[in-house]
Amino acid sequence: MELEGRAALVTGASRGVGRATALALAQRGCAVAVNCSRSVAEGESVVEEIRRLGARATLVPADVADDAACREMVGRAVSELGRLDLVVNNAGTTRFIPHHDLDAVATEDFDRILAVNLRGPFQVTRAARSALEEAGGEVVMVSSVAGVAGAGSSIPYCASKGALNNLTLTLARALAPRVRVNAIAPGFIEGAWLRQGLGAAYEPVKRAMEERALLGRVCTPEEVAAAILAIVAGPDLVTGQILVVDGGMLLGR
Repeated sequence: MELEGRAALVTGASRGVGRATALALAQRGCAVAVNCSRSVAEGESVVEEIRRLGARATLVPADVADDAACREMVGRAVSELGRLDLVVNNAGTTRFIPHHDLDAVATEDFDRILAVNLRGPFQVTRAARSALEEAGGEVVMVSSVAGVAGAGSSIPYCASKGALNNLTLTLARALAPRVRVNAIAPGFIEGAWLRQGLGAAYEPVKRAMEERALLGRVCTPEEVAAAILAIVAGPDLVTGQILVVDGGMLLGR
């Protein structure tokens, strides 16, 4: 897809991978609808950054777990940007729970994590379907190696990302041939999200992941964004694929 003159919706775009992706799209001449749920001030900051790059941007706050909010968000994005060519389903959540502590997993943990990480991408994509079909557009899911390896912040999180990988395949079939659907599965990503979740364990875990990775380092948000753009701007014959971006961490040394 040629990005110049296109319009994208990026969920969870106030920080981390979402912010980096929104800015990278803007640098390629793409208008961006910036979604956030609670970090409205940070979302507004991203919108201003995009505008300083010379691209159009609008803020569309919504909780992707709420279907009505998803439909309203997509409607606003299309209305304000005039079209919608790309959806990047990046919004996600987790709770850090040791996998062996099964009793620590509450029903509410499963409900919220699956609502945001799995149902959310489905609802956003469904809401955007007609606009994407009209544009011959694309959807990119931001998954995780947790959905491939079954190792990550919690069992519900791993399950949600494994299901998201499967959703990528089923939606690729359901929306073909007008809309392509792919996913990216990053490994450990540097930044505030894991730093906050892991606390004092952040640096030791990061070093362990770097030592395990064949390329000797972990992801940055900007590298994940670059991989997303590589899928979008690459050959239009790619759909139903899950691209692992982890520096060879899953292969290990």
